[in-house]
Amino acid sequence: MAYNFDAIIDRRHSDSAKWNYVAEDVLPMWVADMDFYAPPPIIDALQRRAAEGVFGYASHFPGLYENIRARLQRLYGWEVAQEEIVLLPGLVSGLNVVAAAIGAAGDGVLVNTPVYGPFLSAPANQARTLQSAQQTLTQREDGTLHYEVDFDALDAAVQPDTRLTYLCSPHNPTGRMWRRDELECFAELAQRHNLVLCSDEIHCELLLENRPHIPIATLSPEVARRTITLLAPSKTYNIPGLGASFAIVQDKELRKQMEHAAGGIVPHLNLMGAHAMEAAYGECDAWLAELLDYLRANRDFAVEYIQAHMPQLRCTRPEATYLLWIDCRDANLPTTADKFFLEQAKVAMNNGAWFGEGGDGFVRLNFGCPRATLVEGLTRMKDALAAL
Repeated sequence: MAYNFDAIIDRRHSDSAKWNYVAEDVLPMWVADMDFYAPPPIIDALQRRAAEGVFGYASHFPGLYENIRARLQRLYGWEVAQEEIVLLPGLVSGLNVVAAAIGAAGDGVLVNTPVYGPFLSAPANQARTLQSAQQTLTQREDGTLHYEVDFDALDAAVQPDTRLTYLCSPHNPTGRMWRRDELECFAELAQRHNLVLCSDEIHCELLLENRPHIPIATLSPEVARRTITLLAPSKTYNIPGLGASFAIVQDKELRKQMEHAAGGIVPHLNLMGAHAMEAAYGECDAWLAELLDYLRANRDFAVEYIQAHMPQLRCTRPEATYLLWIDCRDANLPTTADKFFLEQAKVAMNNGAWFGEGGDGFVRLNFGCPRATLVEGLTRMKDALAAL
């Protein structure tokens, strides 16, 4: 391999929120950033820009727009005009801007749980009402967990005041890649109830199966007109600290609503983040291909290790992302699962309750790390369970 994903990086001396939030004897496997060096073309781009020595306000990024448009066309056959790209400082900002832009105070936002925590907090932040339905959890023949959308329950959760629905695609924390027929059901529901559809597709290039991602906005022109798609290179290329993302908003009126909601509150795109994003989308395909091979091997190792050595746990086999969703409810733990593993195994993972209804008793583990780190974390968890 040309890139060394086995390298152990001391991140406690890099201002890392992930590593410095916990005690030094704790192995952090929670926050969704990876413990790998960023791709060399991104590092080179940042160094070139830093060498200029001037860091004033910036707003003109023709190369960035062109790289975004070219990538969407190449990967998905998606023709996007420059004016349909709305630059943002982050995915969470995007979720909040969309909530503020659609409807009025008190209106409903429909969410499918369990799901990434800011989906649940953004509506309340913007004086909207959260409305939700749970996914259906099943167990496959190989023992791994699998989620399907309960579209009847989702439809029943729609109220007369519902104006917006959030979609997470690929899904965090379950790792599902939605099939075309499932995306068509999401789109049909939004059309039937006249909802704006905000699709978080930030994990769309972290694909662990041999099938392509389908942006929901590409299903039809009618779906595109009601869809706001949130995208970013942050998860894929491990640059979340650079604060760079964007939305594709192909309907002119929806763009006006978003720009009005963001005005005076949401900052412009980070200058260095813009240059990193341009390099990510233009020069990092070889790095990404090797990363995906490494993540697939990590996923397979983690799933097989849990099944072989921790049979009281069950987990997903994610089709995308570097996140493993683990059901600890049958382990009879004396406290919440995240607290147990933090205190007894010295492994930090996300508490499943943060992901909403259906998340109690689960933890989310980040396997975007060197194999040695993953082995250490899983071994600690095994030993803690054995000591019960």
